[in-house]
Amino acid sequence: MRLAQNREILRFLLAGGLAAALNWIARILLSLVMPFEAALLLAYVIGMAAGFWLYRRFVFHGARAGSLRGQLAVFVAVNMAGAGVVLTVSAGLVAGLTPLLPRVPLALVEAFSHGVGIAVGAGANYLGHRLLTFSARSSEPQTL
Repeated sequence: MRLAQNREILRFLLAGGLAAALNWIARILLSLVMPFEAALLLAYVIGMAAGFWLYRRFVFHGARAGSLRGQLAVFVAVNMAGAGVVLTVSAGLVAGLTPLLPRVPLALVEAFSHGVGIAVGAGANYLGHRLLTFSARSSEPQTL
């Protein structure tokens, strides 16, 4: 059981790392045409879409047996909480580091801050998706 869980965590980190890299690169490109916060949120949605597909397909085996609509709704809810964490950490670091490092280009401060924000949200996202989005309960029919 422990080995299976360790493999799941490794698959989550790889899939999540790919989704996070897509998020991070998209934010950098989007920042060329929109404000940092807006670019961060749009990039988060792009990474979230990639993450849902990757987690469902490669990480949480048996997840495909669950209701796609139900999993997607919970996935979005878990990620909305994660988006708040990423935005708060990232914007807070930009605000705090910019005056401390006036000679560092703003683009580098934003890239670093966004990377830290993504990393902070990763642990909470894993738990949320494992326990809520793709749990064994999510594959059972939901009754209202």
